[in-house]
Amino acid sequence: MPYIEFDNHRYCYAGDINRDGLPLLFCHGSGGRHNHWLYQLKGLKGEANPLAVDLPAHGRSEGVPADKIEIYREWLRRFCKEAGLGPLILAGHSMGGAIALDYALNYPDEVLGLILVGSGGRLRVLPAFLEELARGNVPKTITGYLYGPAASKELLKEGQKEVNSTDASIYYADFKACDNFDVMEDLPRIGQPALMICGSEDQLTPVKYSRYLENILPNGQVKIIEGAGHMVMLEKPDMVNRAIADFIKPF
Repeated sequence: MPYIEFDNHRYCYAGDINRDGLPLLFCHGSGGRHNHWLYQLKGLKGEANPLAVDLPAHGRSEGVPADKIEIYREWLRRFCKEAGLGPLILAGHSMGGAIALDYALNYPDEVLGLILVGSGGRLRVLPAFLEELARGNVPKTITGYLYGPAASKELLKEGQKEVNSTDASIYYADFKACDNFDVMEDLPRIGQPALMICGSEDQLTPVKYSRYLENILPNGQVKIIEGAGHMVMLEKPDMVNRAIADFIKPF
């Protein structure tokens, strides 16, 4: 996998930063990694230049996890600068969507458009999850919240394997960052075109989150993927890719 090095750490990403085309940068959610966007990296090469990062301490990246969205935001901006990425479309899942929203609010000239997958302007976390993680334990029920009822056994198995291999401290930092995130009052200031994608069976960020964003963002639109849960981009990749491709055509 390719890496970019700064601040004495190596950070992993997927894709080709030197490839021509519209930069389309994907950012994963809490406890995630770049391979959550595997189908988008492969399926959207003909539409843009798709890239996906491993946030600090996630996947194959070094560094430490952050408990504030603004810390991840600044890291992502540094990554873009080091990678030589100009104005781009930012796509984020769950916590990654929060990072993308915060990025657009603080650096609007650097963001052409937003793709928010299973996300929202405020991301409260179940107190029981935070309490369990503070004790150093990953809640056993977490996988059940991530996927819809139609998810394949293979996908559920891989999801559980990933959860088991992620340290509780990473989830704890990420979930704290989400729990403290709230830009609801600032959302009307985001003028870029924004696409919200949400699974109809999403238990963590229900459809109402995306519908709210559609209504409050000046240039927002929503695509609901029937039968999918929170990990909609893995559960229904073809439908997600089609929605993204249609959204980015005008850019």
